Amino acid sequence: MDLLKADVFEELGPLLSAEAAAEAPGTGVDAADLEQAVWVRLLEGGPREPDPDVRARWLRRAVRAEARLARRRARREIPYGATPADGAGEPEGALLHGEANRALRSAVARLPGRCPELMKALLSPRDLTYREIAGELGISQGSLGPVRSRCLGCLRRMLTAEVAAPGLRGKER
Repeated sequence: MDLLKADVFEELGPLLSAEAAAEAPGTGVDAADLEQAVWVRLLEGGPREPDPDVRARWLRRAVRAEARLARRRARREIPYGATPADGAGEPEGALLHGEANRALRSAVARLPGRCPELMKALLSPRDLTYREIAGELGISQGSLGPVRSRCLGCLRRMLTAEVAAPGLRGKER
């Protein structure tokens, strides 16, 4: 390792450790993994400026970029043996999933008109087609879509009133 690279490691090491430790909790990776990814990025084509301020700015941007990549990767990846919808293997996940199902089915039962019947048919584990649902409910297949849309709108309004809406993400305008 030449003298310049050794100076860069000594100069940027503490800053990189601090930045990686600050960004890691929201990424789904360890701070050491984030730090290693930035070191690789630095060695592959880091800043060529001798100015320490330029290097520090580059390092902060690189840490944030790697953290963004890690967050995206964590959202997309699913561990083997698990499905995203169920809480398999975790009692807390199974409990929360069961409570969500009970809340949904309770809201469906309070829907007006033919909506409870239709929504129960749509939520059925038998996975019925529109033709089969229309035959069971005694309505035309062509009116099934608009009725479903109206019922989902009612259900959405009911659940929004019961569950607090998530806060705005990003900048507010």
